[in-house]
Amino acid sequence: MADIPDDHREKIASDPFCATLGIELTSLEPGSARTELTVSDDLLNFHGTPHGGVVYSLADAAFAAASNSEGETALALETNMSYLAAAEVGETLVALAEQEDETRRTASYRVDVRADGEKTDGETIAIFRGRVYKP
Repeated sequence: MADIPDDHREKIASDPFCATLGIELTSLEPGSARTELTVSDDLLNFHGTPHGGVVYSLADAAFAAASNSEGETALALETNMSYLAAAEVGETLVALAEQEDETRRTASYRVDVRADGEKTDGETIAIFRGRVYKP
């Protein structure tokens, strides 16, 4: 498996939007990535659960990292998200992105979002799927 150059890893890890939300890139390999986010009060919606946009952003960050991991530009064509459960304040959300399929110009990824906490230890709370175009 090819190593990812440090400057490319750093470019992906320093995404300013992710920094604003507190999303951290914790693993990056060719075709796969892991991002994490600890749920805080300022990430909740009016129901008191993590805002769907925050969960989506965490998964999208893992998707973007995985699809661009080998240094070639990959641009999202389509994504979808299924929400299965909610997490609580203090829990860490983990998004694991894996490439499922690749052609010459497109690739498909699945991202599982899990909650690591007292009540939801390892429970899948969302499933994200995305397809990219490689110009």
